[in-house]
Amino acid sequence: MRSRMILIVSLILMIGFWSGLVSGEDAYMYYTWTVTYGTAAPLGVPQQVILINDQFPGPNLDCVTNDNIILTLINKLDQDFLLTWNGIKQRKNSWQDGVLGTNCPIPPNSTYTYKFQTKDQIGSYTYFPSTLMHRAAGGFGALNIYARSVIPVPYPTPDGDFTLLIGDWYTSTHKELQMTLDSGMPLPYPEGILINGQNASTLSGDPGKTYMFRVSNVGLATSINWRIQGHQMKVVEVEGSHVIQNTYDSIDVHVGQSVTALVTLDQPPMDYHIVASTIFTESPLLTATATLHYSNSQGIVADMPPGGGGGGDVEWSVEQARSFRWNLTANAARPNPQGSFHYGEINTTRTLFVANSALLVEGKQRYAVNGVSYVNPDTPLKLADYLNISGVFSLDGAWRGELDTAVVGTALHDFVEIVFQNHEDAIQTWHLDGYDFWVVGFGEGNWTESSREGYNLVDAFTRHTVQVYPRYWSAVLVSLDNQGMWNLRSSMWGRQYLGQQLYIRVYDPVHSLSNEYDMPTDVLLCGRALP
Repeated sequence: MRSRMILIVSLILMIGFWSGLVSGEDAYMYYTWTVTYGTAAPLGVPQQVILINDQFPGPNLDCVTNDNIILTLINKLDQDFLLTWNGIKQRKNSWQDGVLGTNCPIPPNSTYTYKFQTKDQIGSYTYFPSTLMHRAAGGFGALNIYARSVIPVPYPTPDGDFTLLIGDWYTSTHKELQMTLDSGMPLPYPEGILINGQNASTLSGDPGKTYMFRVSNVGLATSINWRIQGHQMKVVEVEGSHVIQNTYDSIDVHVGQSVTALVTLDQPPMDYHIVASTIFTESPLLTATATLHYSNSQGIVADMPPGGGGGGDVEWSVEQARSFRWNLTANAARPNPQGSFHYGEINTTRTLFVANSALLVEGKQRYAVNGVSYVNPDTPLKLADYLNISGVFSLDGAWRGELDTAVVGTALHDFVEIVFQNHEDAIQTWHLDGYDFWVVGFGEGNWTESSREGYNLVDAFTRHTVQVYPRYWSAVLVSLDNQGMWNLRSSMWGRQYLGQQLYIRVYDPVHSLSNEYDMPTDVLLCGRALP
């Protein structure tokens, strides 16, 4: 009897020990965010903005690899609302992606709790509203995932951490911009550029120390070049990939993209300009500045001239983009080196050709993918698929005309080549939810099968948003190992709103919790999914 009791106690202690390890590895982070309207004047003109917990931009969501995020969102707006987590893979969990193809929007005066894990990810990301044109009013913020202490990163621990949310800005309200789009007109040219929701701000540091700058383009339509007067920027991570650590005088960041750089305060003790300016635009140059303040500053340096880098020169920007390469010996979120996965040796199962276009439908401006402009159905695609509700969407091969709810059908574990073809004179950016992908090539003109001869099949890095230069193509490879319904969209939000998006259904007919989680018990229902 005594030996049996000892065995039982030992088992209880062992279970408790292992449970402690599990809970220690995968911490739970709890948040409550309230979304409201407020007033701000980022360009000197008072206007309505969207606040999260009374903050514009919203609060930083800082976490560690594999943290479980439990975030209750309270919608106090007068419209339906959703947040999406730009670049978070939502492993087996497209239920929490926060776009209209996966989630019913949160009605006014209602609450929804997001539950997701930052599984096997590190790096600089963002969140923003995916509904209507709310993104034009705020509601966006930084989502920074720090590496676990047991996984070394390929650089010394920085002395501090700065987040820069940069983007174009309009003085019109989000409802006015939506009315413009609904009337059949494209978005106008923005009135300004903001850095962290302001036209002027200050970041302070100590001389001789090295700081991490997490820079994201949270704008609606405009590529940005950013730089720090007199300082070199060493890029160490791009959207979850550790890259070869090259230094740059300035860096192009396109809509929806993020980049992380280390900057050492090694100049004379002064105040220096942090400058963000528009590129790839025909209209007047827009610029925003912040100040990098040395703690022992003795004054302000001379004004920095406008423009930077290639100033929107395509060849300059392409060469910089090609200089970002995977660090094949560095760990990412896992201890195995990034280069241990030899993506270039895998045979592709299909090629998905994605061509953006601007078209008129009944005299109104629309934007399309392969000639089809996406229409949001009354029922989220994910709900319709899971609950076997027919007639909500069409798989490729059955798309009907210029307006349709377009979905590409793929199988779990397909290895897909996606070619983005841009026949227009404006730069484009494309984002895929649920994944990152290897950016293997850029090229001028039309893509052909011979273009594959120039692919980088050795050390291309992975990211979630790729730019496609004017009259260029961009090619990526993606391993479809994350089952679900995933949004492939233009990051130019006016174009996305007017139809330049589709969904990729990654599917396995055999139901298994090892592939995908069941529908959450607290999922919001709408449309044809209502009882």
